[in-house]
Amino acid sequence: MSGVNEIRSTFIDYFAKNGHEAVASSPLVPRNDPTLMFTNAGMVQFKNVFTGLEKRSYSRAVTSQKCVRAGGKHNDLDNVGYTARHHTFFEMLGNFSFGDYFKDRAIELAWNLITREFGLPKDKLLVTVYSEDEEAAGYWKKIAGLGDDRIIRIPTSDNFWAMGDTGPCGPCSEIFYDHGDKVWGGPPGSAEQDGDRFIEIWNLVFMQYEQVSKAERLNLPRPSIDTGMGLERIAAVLQGVHNNYDIDLFKALIRASVEATGVAAEGAQTASHRIIADHLRASSFLIADGVLPSNEGRGYVLRRIMRRAMRHAHILGAKEPLLHRLVSALVREMGSAYPELQRAEALITETLKLEETRFRLTLARGLGLLDEATQGLSEGASLDGETAFRLYDTYGFPLDLTQDALKQRGIGVDTDGFAAAMERQKAEARANWAGSGEAATETIWFALREKVGATEFLGYETEKAEGVVQALVQDGKDVAVLAVGTTGAVIVNQTPFYGESGGQVGDMGLITGAGFKLKVVDVAKKADGLFVHTVEVVEGSVAVGAAVELVVDHERRARIRANHSATHLLHEALRSVLGKHVAQKGSLVTPDRLRFDFSHPKPVAEAEIVEAARLANAIILQDAPVSTRLMAVDDAIAEGAMALFGEKYGEEVRVVSMGVALEGEKQGKSYSTELCGGTHVGRTGEIGLVHIVAEGAVAAGVRRLEALTGDGARAYFTDQERKLKDVARELKVSVSDVVDRVGTLVEDRRRLEREVADLRKKLAMGGAGGGDEAIEVGGVKFLGRVAEGVAAKDLKGLVDEGKKKLGSGVVAMISVGEDGKAGVVVGVTEDLTGRLSAVDLVRVASEALGGKGGGGRPDMAQAGGPEGAKAGEAIDAVKRILAGG
Repeated sequence: MSGVNEIRSTFIDYFAKNGHEAVASSPLVPRNDPTLMFTNAGMVQFKNVFTGLEKRSYSRAVTSQKCVRAGGKHNDLDNVGYTARHHTFFEMLGNFSFGDYFKDRAIELAWNLITREFGLPKDKLLVTVYSEDEEAAGYWKKIAGLGDDRIIRIPTSDNFWAMGDTGPCGPCSEIFYDHGDKVWGGPPGSAEQDGDRFIEIWNLVFMQYEQVSKAERLNLPRPSIDTGMGLERIAAVLQGVHNNYDIDLFKALIRASVEATGVAAEGAQTASHRIIADHLRASSFLIADGVLPSNEGRGYVLRRIMRRAMRHAHILGAKEPLLHRLVSALVREMGSAYPELQRAEALITETLKLEETRFRLTLARGLGLLDEATQGLSEGASLDGETAFRLYDTYGFPLDLTQDALKQRGIGVDTDGFAAAMERQKAEARANWAGSGEAATETIWFALREKVGATEFLGYETEKAEGVVQALVQDGKDVAVLAVGTTGAVIVNQTPFYGESGGQVGDMGLITGAGFKLKVVDVAKKADGLFVHTVEVVEGSVAVGAAVELVVDHERRARIRANHSATHLLHEALRSVLGKHVAQKGSLVTPDRLRFDFSHPKPVAEAEIVEAARLANAIILQDAPVSTRLMAVDDAIAEGAMALFGEKYGEEVRVVSMGVALEGEKQGKSYSTELCGGTHVGRTGEIGLVHIVAEGAVAAGVRRLEALTGDGARAYFTDQERKLKDVARELKVSVSDVVDRVGTLVEDRRRLEREVADLRKKLAMGGAGGGDEAIEVGGVKFLGRVAEGVAAKDLKGLVDEGKKKLGSGVVAMISVGEDGKAGVVVGVTEDLTGRLSAVDLVRVASEALGGKGGGGRPDMAQAGGPEGAKAGEAIDAVKRILAGG
């Protein structure tokens, strides 16, 4: 029972048998404590349970919590690889009681586990207690049989735990293992306590007080238990080794590093192998929990960890990127306990490969320049800050890497000079922002971005998180408070809210805190990474520095995710149906529908629309997982990933893949692969279905498609079915007969319209509106009529009939439409065209109707005018011309 996986499962099973709920590890990015950069202890996910803000269905719990300590005050990074027990990533085994059992039961459970289940010899164990906690000391004597010589009373804060300046707190009791007198060191509290002989393996915290203020401490009504046992430490003890890097888990990872580099594990390069093994774990778990390398916040800490490992791969002589080749070894060792590693293996591998490929270029260039810059420096000297900043700013060589590289030579860096150069650059950037067109209106966001830094986006992994208000904006000004009934903008240090970009609208939801509630109505990205939450203050008032809980509207986000993923599938479907020339030219993804524009030179046929929808729905029915990888933009495009129109991409991008192609040249491969920073479904089946509701032209060569998914599509079908049934009811036929019945009605209508048109023509020729017979004007027979109800297109036929009826003469026919506009046609028989022109006559009629011009032949011409009410005047105008007037 000495393997790490077996120790972990034994611990969890033991407490589960003793009435504890086995609770999965929480993510490394804390969802309920915005003051922490990373989860660094087992109790973090239970913080709100201990404070009473949250209730759970159980009062006892056991976990194996993944933890990272590599940033902020919990920063072990520089020691990792050089000491026996420092790690960036570690696992904390713990059992918890939320007002259930207390000291006696906690001590009993702990003692029985380590002496019976784990089989540690009692004479190798000793404990510490807080000097004032005689109760705990008494239980150790009674339950474990320990004498006073094995119970060490510590009067300092080392044995008194507190959550903060106020809140739950209490004494703690630590269990130590004695590695024997062959190892230097003394017991805790002695002058040699910093030695490695006595190693703490378990800390039992007795949470029995609440610190109300510095001067006041009250007893908790329901005391609780919080314990923490480092898995790597207990594994070293149980496996009979003194160094954590000699346990089976690390030996397997180091063995993979040795095989990949060909450099022995022992000797001068031991620390490099250990650093690679440790940092591989930290990097992989952080990436699996949604952290990606960047130059800000958590992403920057991840990048430091990764690059430190990559530099040691360089020291080992690795000619090609190394870390990504070790991921499979890590997944073999830890994937069964942490399935997120298996799910994210592709993303982890691609991210490590991308980062190391780019970093190797930076490293080679930076080390060369660093050698040149320090040629004249000896041990104890310092590199000037200006040079260090130039390496950072111009060549991308980070300050900490410069310090690490020079550390081996005993050379320091002028960090004050570096900071001064950095501030000078920021001042120049501020001046540039203030003087550049549209950017001038965004000055406040750039200033806040510089002041508070980029917002950490947690929305790929969660829809709920806690944060701290870093800035408030109202009417374009930085303010300290937003009062009830007002609107403004809120900026927090981290957020699950998506900011509008790439065609996807911003999230909505709630931000709450002590005594206030804010309704988030929109979120936008400003100034390169600042998430601006537009809010309405519905209760209380919020101030800068307030702790808040941010909750995204889940239903709305789910619909947005479905619509966004559907655009990817439809995009690929249209490329399959219409051709590879199809490329997205813009998009809008909302909760209600999706819309995107694409290049195509002609309307999309109905059959093509049906086929595109069929292909997309086939992938939806696969219920295939949607995967995300981080890649260099050029590599991603080279692999076939599509970049979307209007989206700005950095050097590294998120590549979203979904579905498996069932046919065509991509058969068996990913169906859709696109560069995308938006939020997506976890599996294609979550889309439900997709239905195209409209397709039309936007501009020359650009078409627009609109579609619905999921409940929206189903509601659309329901509404269409209702309308169809209403039609069937009106027609008094079954739904299946509606089409035939409508076809019959349409044909009947056309026949009736023809009959009515013929009757109107006959009526027009029968004398309505212009006299019963032709008259003689100026020695010429003239037939002038206003043809009521006759379409303008039928006037020529009436004029021809009139000319035949007259034999010799002039015919003028006018019709007036429902819009009040008139059409006029004038005909002249062949024998009169020598002295009369239909064109001249129709222009006179048109002028009377308020129109201009007209055209045709001397024997037949047509025109029109907007004033149909003057049709009689138009006929009179023709008469006057014939009369010689």
